Amino acid sequence: MQYQDKLEQLEKSFDELESQMANPALISDGDAYRKAAKRRSDLEEVVAKYRQFRSSDQNLTEARLMKTDPDPEVRAMAEEEIRQVEPELVKLQEELKVLLLPKDANDDRNVVLEIRAGTGGDEATLFAAEIFRLYTRYAELQHWKVEVTDSSESSVGGLKEVMALVSGHKVYSKLKYESGVHRVQRVPQTETQGRVHTSAITVAVLPEADEVEVNIQDKDIRIDTFCSSGPGGQSVNTTYSAVRLTHIPTGLVVSCQDEKSQIKNKAKGMRVLRARIYELELEKQQAAIGAERKSMVGSGDRSEKIRTYNFPQNRVTDHRIGLTLHQLDQVMEGRVEPLIDGLVTFYTAEKMKKQMEQDGSANGNHAG
Repeated sequence: MQYQDKLEQLEKSFDELESQMANPALISDGDAYRKAAKRRSDLEEVVAKYRQFRSSDQNLTEARLMKTDPDPEVRAMAEEEIRQVEPELVKLQEELKVLLLPKDANDDRNVVLEIRAGTGGDEATLFAAEIFRLYTRYAELQHWKVEVTDSSESSVGGLKEVMALVSGHKVYSKLKYESGVHRVQRVPQTETQGRVHTSAITVAVLPEADEVEVNIQDKDIRIDTFCSSGPGGQSVNTTYSAVRLTHIPTGLVVSCQDEKSQIKNKAKGMRVLRARIYELELEKQQAAIGAERKSMVGSGDRSEKIRTYNFPQNRVTDHRIGLTLHQLDQVMEGRVEPLIDGLVTFYTAEKMKKQMEQDGSANGNHAG
């Protein structure tokens, strides 16, 4: 099988890590043990899949040998085994190819989710609230945790903007393709003529950075406190619990007023600020990717869309992969897996294509 040597090397590394992690010396070194556990966890899936492949391959070899048995019943069993195992092996090979692709370093991270109403006035704010609810429902289904850090309500009960921390297993890997302009087509409640209106919102998904990766100096932060307020300036509480953090070197500003405790608001705000600074650093390192993300999010104009939600037709379309589903009612309840899985599959296939081209180029150069 292609990549056999690489898979055997990964299995060997996995076994070595298992042995090391049983060593009391490593267990007593917290930092080294965490690194080893992380590396072991990264290898676990591909090694388990490779072992499954090897076992199935062995079963196929044995079944092919049984085809020459003089007993017709044994030969029939062998034929049945071959019919089952051959497609299973093909599937396992494809899964292994995907697992061997270079990993996005951010895939395991939690995210900062930012949703803002774009064009469309009140209707856009209502849609922003519905899309935030969609992601909250999806997060519940994934057993993730969602913590709102800041939000601004409109007079009709929608959301002008909302920021939240989403934490759990591989959050960024699932949500990273959600950044961009989401467009809605429907008849607003305020529309008396029954005409379909188009509105738009923007969604941004930022990987959350660890404290050690983004070291923020106290001298670089200005902290302002203020009273939290609800829609229309209505006071939520009279204590100065809301926090505004300004990162002086970059000019980034983050507000957090979801908690009644100033300390908790500051901690949440720092997580958001760290993610935004990390995003800036990523954009410096990968200017092309940064520019692509900016162009995807765009300005919130109706024409810059990645996905359209058409309520009269119960239809949702992702324009990047040409996928249309006539189950918008289910999608709005958080059943968004077909879209997310479709995007992950599409971009994984693109990665595989690029990897195969690189492998072919490397082999060609080697042969030369």
